[in-house]
Amino acid sequence: MVNTLFLPELREMLAENNTAELTEFCEALHPARTAEFMEGLSADEAWRVLSFADAPTRAEIFSFFEHHKQIEIIESQDRAQIAELIAELAPDDRVDVLSDVEDDVVQELLPLLPADERRDILRLSAYPEGVAGAVMTTEVAKLSENLTVREALDDLRRQAEEYETIYYIYAVDDAGHLRGLVSARQLVSKMGKPDTPLRDLMETELVTAHVLDDQEEVANKVARYDLLAIPVVDDEYRMLGIITHDDVIDVMHEEALEDAHMSAAVAPLDESYLLTHFFTLSWKRGIWLCILFVAALFTAVSLRMYEDRLAEWAWLVAFIPLVISSGGNSGSQSATLIISALSRGHITLRDWWRIMRREFFMGLVLGGMLASFGLIVALFVAPRWHEAFVIPITLLLVVTSGTMFGSMLPLIFHRLGLDPALMSNPFVAAISDNVGIIIYMTVAMVLLTQGG
Repeated sequence: MVNTLFLPELREMLAENNTAELTEFCEALHPARTAEFMEGLSADEAWRVLSFADAPTRAEIFSFFEHHKQIEIIESQDRAQIAELIAELAPDDRVDVLSDVEDDVVQELLPLLPADERRDILRLSAYPEGVAGAVMTTEVAKLSENLTVREALDDLRRQAEEYETIYYIYAVDDAGHLRGLVSARQLVSKMGKPDTPLRDLMETELVTAHVLDDQEEVANKVARYDLLAIPVVDDEYRMLGIITHDDVIDVMHEEALEDAHMSAAVAPLDESYLLTHFFTLSWKRGIWLCILFVAALFTAVSLRMYEDRLAEWAWLVAFIPLVISSGGNSGSQSATLIISALSRGHITLRDWWRIMRREFFMGLVLGGMLASFGLIVALFVAPRWHEAFVIPITLLLVVTSGTMFGSMLPLIFHRLGLDPALMSNPFVAAISDNVGIIIYMTVAMVLLTQGG
């Protein structure tokens, strides 16, 4: 609401070309707040406002714009001015935004960029999406291990503006291999001994990420060790860049959003909900609904197979929703817990036996609880008291099988190199439904046929 109320004043300043107030507007607030106030502006208007800011501030404000507005600005404004803006962006940010810009526009922009930035963009763009190399930044405080404290501080003083963070200073050898890490605090504390070489101060046991590691694994590693940044290395342990904590937050948000979509059997959206085209959204939702519909058909086929038996034991029909929902719900619980534990790194594939054993006994406990309630209800519905035991026995078996399926299927998907979130709650429920019907009717035939 505040942003909407401020727009007329902002547009009035633009109409009057009020340089003083527009400059103050760009510089007085935090760049994120400034970007919020500009949300309602068109791409042309937003770019005109940005023109009143200095180059670094302009890049900071631009980095907080919504992704679709960034693309629109880049594709619609003067190429030379946009090239200057892109050169000011953090390496990972400019690669991220250019990846969605029209190819012909990118080809026009690249020759206008400084050679170092152009090479950096091409190098980072070569990494597959979703790996450490695609989200790292190459602006990193990287100094020779042979420098003294005095030389290191002088170097940092000259180049501080070029680095994304200088809390961690990475020591490398002449070939660029990562040798250790020195914190800014260590350097400052050693100012009384300025001739101390970095190699005598640096920590050598470092937590690193390989350039092709999955971004989610890297994010979990940063969270586990409570790091502000993690160095990215290649096969020969040469330092290529760093992934900072703010990039990790973006990765974790992206992965959480993707898992949330998959848990509801929706293909992840590339844009926000309102910006996703209606037919694109229909396809992403519809394709999975069709798959689930086919899975549900198997449940219908299973019921059709036992149609004669259900006609003979009509009282069993009333318990079908209870039976299949119990299996689906218990399976969904297990799947959610396992997918969450996998994504956080709390379990690995090596733990499959412990997980299976744990979920088996969990299924017995949960199934036993539901079976007790089921027996009480069935005693009032079953024609003969001993026939009522079909319900509790079925619930015990269905819930146990549900927990087993729900826990093992995400692990199987992970082992096959697929995202465990694909084995989302609707899929586990669909599988449990089919298994539940088969178990239900098998138990009924065994108990009721013998009882008859």
